[in-house]
Amino acid sequence: MELSWLKPLIESWQSSQSQGRPPHAVMLTGTPGSGKRAAAAWLARSRLGIAGGSAMPEYPWTIPEHADLRWITPPEDKHAIGIDQIRELVSEISLTSYQGGGKVAVIDPADAMTTNAANSLLKTLEEPPGDTLLVLVVDRPGRLPATIVSRCQRMNIRVPAEQDGMAWLQRFQAGANWAKVLREAGYAPLAAVEGMARLGDTQQMASDFAALAAGREAPLQVAARWSKHDPQFVLGWLGRQVQMCISKATNGASAGDSAAVGDSVLERIDRRKMFCYLDIINRLRSQPAGSFNVQLTLECLLIDWAERLESPLGIE
Repeated sequence: MELSWLKPLIESWQSSQSQGRPPHAVMLTGTPGSGKRAAAAWLARSRLGIAGGSAMPEYPWTIPEHADLRWITPPEDKHAIGIDQIRELVSEISLTSYQGGGKVAVIDPADAMTTNAANSLLKTLEEPPGDTLLVLVVDRPGRLPATIVSRCQRMNIRVPAEQDGMAWLQRFQAGANWAKVLREAGYAPLAAVEGMARLGDTQQMASDFAALAAGREAPLQVAARWSKHDPQFVLGWLGRQVQMCISKATNGASAGDSAAVGDSVLERIDRRKMFCYLDIINRLRSQPAGSFNVQLTLECLLIDWAERLESPLGIE
C-alpha cells in the first residue's frame, strides 16, 4: 500500500535526478513511524533500477535484493554499528559495480554507529567512490556527529495531516478505531499500525499509569511488568502520555483527550515539573540501548510519577 504522504520527498528526489545533480549522501529523518525505512528501500530501488517496485514507497516494505546494495544494521547480539562493519562497507563500495548501475549503501539507523565507526565513514562521505549513493536512516539526529550531518542532504519526512493519516489507515484496515491510536502515535500512520497491534499492551499501560497517579498501584510492580517490553516502546509511549498530560493541563480536556490521567489528578501536578519529567524521558530515549538498567530506570520514573512529581526527580 503506497505511502501517499511521501510524495513531496519522491518528487524532490526525481527532480534532482532529472536535473543531473543527484546527491551522493542523503539523511532521512522524521518521527518514528513516518516511513523512513520504506523511503530508503524505494530510493535504493530507484537508484539501482530494480524492477517490480511501485512509483511510491509502500507498506509493508522489504529490503530489496541486489548485488550492488548493502543494508547495514547492528548485529543481532549488539546495539551499535561498529567500526569493522563500516570499514567493510567502505571497502566494498570502492569496488566496481557488479551490474554497472552504481552502488547503494543504507545505514540503519546511522545514529547507532559508534564514534569510531562514524569517523571511518567521513572520508567516504567527502569523496564518495564512483556512482555511489549513501542513505543514512536516522532516528535521533542529535546523536550523529555534526561532521556527518553536514556532509549529507537532509530529507525530513513529515507526518501527514490527521485527516490524511486517518484516511490512509482506514484504507489499510477499514472499520478499526484508529482515531485514538493515531493521536497516541504522534500522528505517524505506521506507528499507529504498530500501536494497534500492541493495543492490549498500551491499554494495560494506560490503566497502570492512571492508577499510579491515583495511588492505586505500586510503582515497583508496574515497573516489573513494563520492563518486559522493549524499552524504546515503553519510553516512547510514556513520553507521549506526558506530552498529552501537559497539553491537557495547559489547554483543557480537548487538547489531551487521549491522556490516561484524569483532570483531578493533573490539577495536583506542577506543570513545570511535567516538562522536566518529559525532558528526562527524552534524554533516556536518546541513549544507546543497553546503556542503562531498564527496570531500575522504570522504577525511578514511576516512583516519581506515583508521588506526582512532588519530590526531586530520581533520574538526572
